[in-house]
Amino acid sequence: MAAPIKKKVGILVEFNYEELEVWYPLLRFREEGMETVTIGPQKDKVYNSKHGYPCKADVDIENISPAELDALVIPGGWAPDYWRRDRRFVDLVRCMFEAEKPVAAICHGPWLLVSANVLSVFASLLKDDVINAGADYQDAPVVVDGNLITSRVPADLPEFCKALLTQLHFS
Repeated sequence: MAAPIKKKVGILVEFNYEELEVWYPLLRFREEGMETVTIGPQKDKVYNSKHGYPCKADVDIENISPAELDALVIPGGWAPDYWRRDRRFVDLVRCMFEAEKPVAAICHGPWLLVSANVLSVFASLLKDDVINAGADYQDAPVVVDGNLITSRVPADLPEFCKALLTQLHFS
């Protein structure tokens, strides 16, 4: 019997990320036996969260390709405001989405989805921003629209992670 294929999930990290929205999925997916990698502007650089909690980037954005990843998590905090201004992050999100791989964004993460022009239906804290980008807002703990998964706030993380696990066939 062949060993199961190990899934690889990328989680974006940058200064001022929201702690729970990086660490909860990172540890939850490791529990399932997945490989998780944190992706930042610079490899091995330590980025502090909004509240000062450190997270080191395993790889830099220049050295990761959508072909290497099975899914991408975009946490919130203020970090998405940096990523949406950086074409490398925008391109990664767009390429993952176009490859029909799961892209999951929570809280302020949809700022990056807006810049990558991949929104249609979503749940997010950024109701006005994403409605103005042409998306259909749903006030729910998680909204799944094809390969796009969105949630509103850290309290939605259990449903957010379950939805991504289901997309990756780990129900």
